[in-house]
Amino acid sequence: MAPYIFKILRFNPKADPMPYFQEYNVELEPSDSVLEGILKIQDEIDPSLAFRYSCRGAVCGSCAVVINGKFNLACRSLVKNVKTEEIVLEPLPNLEIVKDLIVDLQPFWKAYEKIRPYLIPKVIPEKENLVSPKEERAIDNFINCILCACCYGSCPVVTRDEKYLGPAALAKLFRFAGDIRDKGHTDVLDEIDIESGTWGCDTVFKCVDACPKKVRPTDGIEALRRKTVLRKSKRLIGVK
Repeated sequence: MAPYIFKILRFNPKADPMPYFQEYNVELEPSDSVLEGILKIQDEIDPSLAFRYSCRGAVCGSCAVVINGKFNLACRSLVKNVKTEEIVLEPLPNLEIVKDLIVDLQPFWKAYEKIRPYLIPKVIPEKENLVSPKEERAIDNFINCILCACCYGSCPVVTRDEKYLGPAALAKLFRFAGDIRDKGHTDVLDEIDIESGTWGCDTVFKCVDACPKKVRPTDGIEALRRKTVLRKSKRLIGVK
């Protein structure tokens, strides 16, 4: 066991005038995760500490936070890899704090709903509708998104434009619009052919750096832009 200092941003909008950092001294094994440290604080030191978690297996995205200035999942971040005995935890930016490390994800989910995040098939198959490995590779990276909202929290466009759909929603749109079995997302491409949609991205790749699953939302957004330009060009020359 080794001593660690957890410095956690605390804020209850209903009770606190301003956010503040609170320190906790915790004994942990170096192989313990940051989430295990948070759970120990809640269990043994301060039961009022609020945070989200679920699967503990880095697939649900619930425990996404900022750890020493970097976006990550608390369940997959080992304290020994933080490289310091002081672990600073903050909630995701660009989203209102509900309490402590819990943020209101409603804007994130509203943006996600707008892109119709499901396959709209060209035909209803009688059995499996298979794709080739090459066709699958074109969208494979975007399938890995677990909707943790790290990219949304890191996006400078979301910071200045609350109407912007954000990296996760747009990357998920390419996951479906880029699927050869899909026919229904061409309308969505037209709907988001606006500054707060396809054309809002600054292409500074902060979302790529923030993603704990190595998804590259910027690549998906660029692919959507190419699709949009191609569709417009075809319309100009009368090609369906």
